[in-house]
Amino acid sequence: MAASTKRRSPLWARICVGIGAVVLVTGAGTLVAGQALLSRYAGAVTDESLLDPIQPKPAEAAPVKSDINGPVNILLVGIDPRDDHTAPLADSIVVAHIPRDRHSAYLFSLPRDLRVDIPAFPKSGTGADRTKINAAMAYGSRLGDGKYSPAQGFQLLATTVGNVTGIRKFDAGAIVNFGGFKKIVEAMGGVEMVIDMDVKSEHLQPDGKTRERISRCRNDHTSYSCARPYTGPQKVYTKSDEPVRLQAWEALDYVRQRYGENMTDYDRQRHQQQFIKAMAKQAMSRDVVTDPAKLLNVMEAAGGSLTFAGGGHSIVDWALELKSLNVDDMITVKLPGEGVYGGGYLGEQFLPGVDDFFEAVTEDKVAAFLLDHPTYINETN
Repeated sequence: MAASTKRRSPLWARICVGIGAVVLVTGAGTLVAGQALLSRYAGAVTDESLLDPIQPKPAEAAPVKSDINGPVNILLVGIDPRDDHTAPLADSIVVAHIPRDRHSAYLFSLPRDLRVDIPAFPKSGTGADRTKINAAMAYGSRLGDGKYSPAQGFQLLATTVGNVTGIRKFDAGAIVNFGGFKKIVEAMGGVEMVIDMDVKSEHLQPDGKTRERISRCRNDHTSYSCARPYTGPQKVYTKSDEPVRLQAWEALDYVRQRYGENMTDYDRQRHQQQFIKAMAKQAMSRDVVTDPAKLLNVMEAAGGSLTFAGGGHSIVDWALELKSLNVDDMITVKLPGEGVYGGGYLGEQFLPGVDDFFEAVTEDKVAAFLLDHPTYINETN
């Protein structure tokens, strides 16, 4: 009871309801989604078409209510900075599940190389395909005349993720430009994270500059032989049991690494979830919320880096509904998988048992599932 009282302090209430602050940081698990609620202050884009289903069902046409009932599922997608002439790829796919009782929040990732069935999408003129899931956003984003819309691509990605997980429709969603993460962390003055394994940067030198490309790959950005084209000194992140303060460029570099000794894309997914949680904790620290100038800078940093859909619900609706959640209530989940091969690497697939987790999500029984399957919980929680 005492913990609940602490979470509902006047300061917290003023931040959540008064200016919308970081409501979804704690509720959905990502600062960027939280900053979307500040769109009227910071210029972030709100686009409800993100959640348009490909084939609406009669039940989905019911009038939107002002309250938010039942369990909540929010789809968060990270993309690289791109213009409207470049197809966006979903480099990071995270689902935030918030149970009906609002006592916790669970984050789980889908590998961007997950091999799935992508349905046909009439809006973009693309047919059905079986390939890596990050292609769904690119397929769905095609507008014609060489132009692309990430918001339209999100619709096909959301449907594809829903087909994999069994989530019929997401309650909210956000597209995050990775450059926006960097701006927000810079505005917060860095972020503190536990480095849970030694990681060498594939892309950057110790001073943050881009590593040199080997000579034969300097003008080759597409061939398989140049998939890892860098050479020379590497930035190294050393394992630490205590939080380490990372500058914005370091944090973004660390959570994007997936190559190295004993390292896979599943490690990258875990680091991205840790990053989301660390950002949330930093954003809600007294260092940020009691400094009006820094808080304003954080809000402004999100502008132009994010597209958000709240499922027809207002800023105050989301703030009031999720204000009882705390960063420490967030549990990051690891879904076991393995590579798929057939004349070469085809992508990733989940191991048996993951479908049982997805069933627990749709039935709002994640806590019970994790109690019976503790190996699904990331140790760093």
